This record gives sequence, structure tokens and C-alpha cells, in this order.
Amino acid sequence: MVSYSKFITVLCMFMLVSTAQAITFRASIDESEWVLESSKFECKLSQQIPAFGIGEFLHEAGVEPLFTLKPTQRLAIKRKATLVVEASPWQPGIATSVIGTLQAARVLKTNAVYAGQMLVSLYKGMSPTFTVDRWMNSDDQLRVALSAANFKAAYKDYISCVAGLLPANYRQVARTAVLFPPAAWALSDATRERLELIAFYVQEDKSVTAIYIDGHSDSGGRRLLNRDLSKQRAEEVSRYLISLGVEESMVTTRYHGERYPVVPNTSKTNRARNRRVTIRLDRE
Repeated sequence: MVSYSKFITVLCMFMLVSTAQAITFRASIDESEWVLESSKFECKLSQQIPAFGIGEFLHEAGVEPLFTLKPTQRLAIKRKATLVVEASPWQPGIATSVIGTLQAARVLKTNAVYAGQMLVSLYKGMSPTFTVDRWMNSDDQLRVALSAANFKAAYKDYISCVAGLLPANYRQVARTAVLFPPAAWALSDATRERLELIAFYVQEDKSVTAIYIDGHSDSGGRRLLNRDLSKQRAEEVSRYLISLGVEESMVTTRYHGERYPVVPNTSKTNRARNRRVTIRLDRE
């Protein structure tokens, strides 16, 4: 009788386990389409995953590429996901390899290392696949896969787009502070290099409509002399930007002396941070 009870228990457990299954979303070979959106600001390569959402590689100017899996349903993924690389249907016999795990929020977003490994695997004809246990609070496993069908031609165009990206994006140049030694206003080599990047970006991004240059000093010395020093620093920055081709009408130059320190002038290190000119870009 005891053995019979054990048999029934095992049988029930087997039946419960067998009811769980993997639900897979992947574009078929005929459905697989890679779409490239390209500009000098970003390159976006995406694939629609039927009945699930969209997978998107984004390489923005000045940063490393990322991949984002965007479900159509907001709550489609709420748990930790495992990212693996599987053989495509036309690659029998190739073993699955694990890339890593990710924590899901509203979307699944990889780091640059994972995105790079995914691109390599797709180029080799393999299928990056995300797996999530207990999908939508069920006993089923969710599998969302990218199809490598028709990838290589799109990837070639994607790489061409990446090669034409600007060296920086707007966030990286929109707010800049350059520092000066005591009682000096000459531009250092590092400052000139930074201003050259800003000038190049401004001339490429036509949505930038204004540049605000603000000069500052520390509190060492007389107040009026500090005001004049901050004026010389701000004007030196403005002159250099204009000499690089920035339209003079875009540039507003202001100077404030010691009135707006970013930190108290209580140490040598703090005073060095206050001897600055800030450059702020505004967009439409």
C-alpha cells in the first residue's frame, strides 16, 4: 500500500511537471526582417518579434552599443532572464552557450559586452535567446529569440552607419566646465581640445540654437579684479569657439567673478574648481 501511494505521488508530480512547457517567440525565416535607422547621431538595428515585441540594437554617438528587448505588453517580463546563444534551425548539432543573466524591468536591456556577443552570434548565423521562468505567473518558460535570417546584409549597413557617427552625443557636450590656473585666462591644450569637440558638434547638430558661456573666479584677490578675470576667461572661450566656425550670433558671453562658487573657497582644491568657464548648449 505504501509503495502504491509513492507511485501515485510520483505520477502526480510527473503530470504537474509535464504540463509546463516552453513558449517560444521567434520570427520565421520568411518573417525575419532587420530594419536599420541611421543618422550621424545614432544607428538603430531592430527586428520585430511576432506576437511579442521588438528587439533593438542601439549604437549612439560617443557610447558603446546596447541591446533592448521591448515587449508589447508591459508586464510580459518581470523576472530575471538568462541570455543564451542557440543554433538556428538550419544549424543542427551546435551546442547552446550561455552569455549571462539580466534583471528585467519594463524592458530587458543588456550592457555593451552582451550586445557585442549577440551581434557576433547573429553574424555567425546563430540565435540569441532570452529565457524567463514562470512567464506571466504561469508554470511555463518564456523563450524570446532573435532570428539570424537576413541579418548579414543589414549588419553591413549598420557598420557603415557606426563608422559615420559623431565622436560625441548631445548629453556629452551639452554641459562643460573648463578650469584655469590662478590669475590666468589662457586656454590649455586640454581646454582647446574640448572646445574643438563642442564646436564640431554644434556645427553638425542644427537643433542647437544657443551657447551660453559663463566665466567665474575663486575668491582670492579683490572682487573687481576677480570679475575682470572671469570676463577675460569667458571671452577667451567665446573667441576660440567662434574662430572654429561657431556662429557668433549663437554665443552669449557672461561673467560673474566670485559670486557663484560651486564649492566653498576653503581649500586649494576647491578654489581650483571655482576658477572655471562653463559652456551650456541649448536646443530647440
